[in-house]
Amino acid sequence: MADKSSGSWRRLTAVTAEGVASGTPLMVGSKLLQGWLTASGVPLALIGLIPLAELPYTLKLFWAPLLDRWPIAWPDRRRGWLLLMQLILVPVIAAMALLQPSTNPASLTTIGIAALVLAVCSATQDIAVDAYRTDLLPEAERGPGAAGATLGYRAAMLAVGAGGFLLADRFGWPAAFIAAAALLAAVVPFTIWAPALQPVQHPVTSLRQAVLGPTREFLFRAGPNRAWQLLLLVLLYRWPDGLLNAMAIPFLKLQGFSDAQIGLVQGGWAIAATMAGTVIGGVLFARIGMNRSLWLFAIAGVCGNLTYWALAQFNWGFGGLIAAVSLENLSGGMVGAVFVALLMSLCNPRFSATQYALLSGIYALSRSLLSAPAGVVAGNVGWPMFFLATAAAAIPAFLLMLQLTPWGEKEARGAFDPSLDAT
Repeated sequence: MADKSSGSWRRLTAVTAEGVASGTPLMVGSKLLQGWLTASGVPLALIGLIPLAELPYTLKLFWAPLLDRWPIAWPDRRRGWLLLMQLILVPVIAAMALLQPSTNPASLTTIGIAALVLAVCSATQDIAVDAYRTDLLPEAERGPGAAGATLGYRAAMLAVGAGGFLLADRFGWPAAFIAAAALLAAVVPFTIWAPALQPVQHPVTSLRQAVLGPTREFLFRAGPNRAWQLLLLVLLYRWPDGLLNAMAIPFLKLQGFSDAQIGLVQGGWAIAATMAGTVIGGVLFARIGMNRSLWLFAIAGVCGNLTYWALAQFNWGFGGLIAAVSLENLSGGMVGAVFVALLMSLCNPRFSATQYALLSGIYALSRSLLSAPAGVVAGNVGWPMFFLATAAAAIPAFLLMLQLTPWGEKEARGAFDPSLDAT
């Protein structure tokens, strides 16, 4: 039992550390770089172009098959890519400390190239992080593992976001980038020390197989009818979150809350509540399993959205704001943990890099495309009805869950089963 417990803690520590590695370069390329450019007097119109360099995070599914086709053997097929990307990212982030932001075209070109290289390497690392976590964790540890990965990710966001700005204020912007590079470098020993993966039974032997194999395997495993239902569940499960988050800040501003109040509550307080919800979600998942967690956490998410309806309907003031943000982010952390576990359960280790990238890309559509009309709806029906609509947006997912994740079963129907499905 001691060895089993030790192995579990080692796996959870490893995925938490890789969460830190995943969050660090993202914050460097967005928040830190934007802050330095603003402080250097670069026009806002040019700073606004920086998000274009983040397109690789959206497009990563197009080169994810390369990681399935050409694994790097040492330390194993996933950590090889992790180690390579981290050994590239550390000097790239450190070298960004040498940038000299200005309106000079050569300087702006250099900054743009650096941001793009950072994003490509970071997005590739994310592919490997997701695949490693998916392949490493047994069924019972997916919830706690998802929670650990999310906690590591958010810890990096706080360290690089808040801590980086504090360092920049006291020691200058280059110091913030050097510190971020040091934080990522500290993960490298964890990557080497992390548990090794079991080899797959049937390695991918061609690029054609790496590109077409993930879809074929998923369709064969789940069946054509159930496959589209599972994809629809991935798309819609967190749709209520996307709708609410799209309008949360405008709502609070129009309710008369000050920038300081919104920053305090949505910044520090909300992040703390989300991290607490993530931990609670991981603990409960380990006790009650996948399907029951999907149901209970989705219900908690609906209740979180309804707290915003209560805030809009009854105007409870700053105390109501704290309550609404706390409950919404607490439930959001729980929903996020079980959702990552769901995505992991749908992937075959043979194709996990590509399958996870595809599934996460489908989910991203609910945050962008499906949530785009949120402002129009809020403007037409008013805030109370809008927040009721965000809660009602959970109904399609519940209907799908009746078919796919019955309360009395352990896993989603069509999920990868190592006892039945070959790798």
